[in-house]
Parts: sequence; structure tokens; C-alpha cells
Amino acid sequence: MDYPFINIWAVLVSALAFWALGALWYSPLLFSKRWQKEVGFKEEDVTGTNMALVFGGSFVLMLLMVWALNFVINSHKAEDVSLGMGLHYGAFTGFFFAMLTMGINYLYQRRSIVLWLIDGVYVVIGLSIAGMILGGWR
Repeated sequence: MDYPFINIWAVLVSALAFWALGALWYSPLLFSKRWQKEVGFKEEDVTGTNMALVFGGSFVLMLLMVWALNFVINSHKAEDVSLGMGLHYGAFTGFFFAMLTMGINYLYQRRSIVLWLIDGVYVVIGLSIAGMILGGWR
């Protein structure tokens, strides 16, 4: 099997952009309070967490997701890869694989649709941004 082109800088920047979106998405500016309510966390639950482990671990997992997305996007001929194609694949995988998988899990866990939308839309947007960077940065 031939491995497709990997622009390590694009992968790293994509993962960093995905991570930065999460920092904003789950901040007090956007959804932190509503997310905490939906998950059932109190403020002390959040402040008592090893945030280096959470942030570092989430970045590593995002890096792996973005690496896999790079693999999918760059499995095509180089001349077919573009920002638009990256957006398409990012949004497609974000919604049909990540968000719908979360939906299945949240149904069994009896989580709210609000939590599913907060978490799922974040992943769709994050992978869409990552896809645009991967597809556009050739």
C-alpha cells in the first residue's frame, strides 16, 4: 500500500486549530456553562481536574484524527486535492462518523440532545477547519 503525501506542518497546524477551537467552544464565551449543566458538573468538578492531562491528551487524540483525515484527503491525486475538498471530507467525516457515533452513545447513556449538539457540532466544525488546512496547504 502506498502512503499518501503527509505535510507534517499542515497536520500539526490543523490539530492546533482544532484544539484552539475547543478552547473557545468550551470556554465561558460560548458553551462552558451549558456544557457543564448538561454533563452534570459543578465548578469544583472542573477546577479539581488535571487540566494538563485533559488538554494534552485531547491534543494527542486530535492529532491522530487529523493525521487520519490527512490520509483520506491525500489518497486522491495531488491535483484533485484542494481547500474545498478538504472542507468536504472534514465535514463529512465529522458528521457521519464522529457526530453520529456520539449520537448513538448518547442515546444509550441517556444524554440530552443539547449535549450531543454542543459536542457533535464542535467536532464537525473542528474537522472541517482541519480539512481545509490539509487540503489547502500543499
